Amino acid sequence: MQEVAVVIPNYNGIGFLKECLKSLFFGDLIPEIIVVDNGSADGSAEWVAKQYPQVELICFEENTGFCRAVNAGIEKAETKYVILLNNDTVVDPGFVTALVETIGKDERIFSAGAKMLCLSEPEKIDDAGDYYCALGWAFASGKNKPSTGFNKEKRVFAACAGAAIYRKSMIEELGYFDEAHFAYLEDIDIGYRAQLKGYYNLFAPKAEVLHAGSGASGSRYNDFKTDLTSRNSIYLIYKNMPFLQILLNLPFLLIGFGIKFLFFLLKGMGVRYLKGLWQGIKLSASEKGKSKRIRFKWRNIGYYVRIQGQLYWNIFRRVWIL
Repeated sequence: MQEVAVVIPNYNGIGFLKECLKSLFFGDLIPEIIVVDNGSADGSAEWVAKQYPQVELICFEENTGFCRAVNAGIEKAETKYVILLNNDTVVDPGFVTALVETIGKDERIFSAGAKMLCLSEPEKIDDAGDYYCALGWAFASGKNKPSTGFNKEKRVFAACAGAAIYRKSMIEELGYFDEAHFAYLEDIDIGYRAQLKGYYNLFAPKAEVLHAGSGASGSRYNDFKTDLTSRNSIYLIYKNMPFLQILLNLPFLLIGFGIKFLFFLLKGMGVRYLKGLWQGIKLSASEKGKSKRIRFKWRNIGYYVRIQGQLYWNIFRRVWIL
């Protein structure tokens, strides 16, 4: 049995997938590889089956979303660690080894995210760890900054699931990626849940990967992404924050959502953003949403205090984009 498996969700990404798989097979450690195809119509699944028969292939008849796809791959993997990897990536030869070494340093590490570089401009950072703040915003550390400034390992709020390693036993303990998210903010959610259990997440700068970005959705700002991110931003808060913590953060949240509304309004998507927020409220109030809410436990009060400190401090991080 291998120590690590790589799970690659795919939806009509044959152009990206070719380079992604090629780079993995040129690495210094070739892991078990599982491709989960979400009902692609571009021949992706057939191509993988023909060109890489050693790759395990899971096929859905329709697009079930990022979360369902990666959950299927994680369930299939019989390894200690699981790496989630977007199909629009090209990994460095030492990528897998670096992630395994990083997460193996401490049994309390839940996840470690790679140093993601822009495919079109490799000297710039795409993601150097994800943060979440009291404004209700999730953001990538170092976005578009020179990569030379991000060579130190550090704790982050969550690892970007586009290129990150997870401890499978902890995923099973916490519950898998929440499929109600479908896509977007699911990595912040599971990283948040890990912290509520006393685990932590790291940025692993030695694990480098080139990332095209928005390979599945098509662009950085579009209707599909706006609908899901706005909806999930409400659901994320409802799920993980106790009522009193929501009240404590409410002034910041109102400011944060107000600024976001103005941002999308200027892009001609203001109404769509508000509809997404409303869908988030409806999801949270549904039986499905209520069943996923994390119950507050007094024995975890120290973890809540630690997280709240991060939520405040990360407002300043967002200003500086550290």
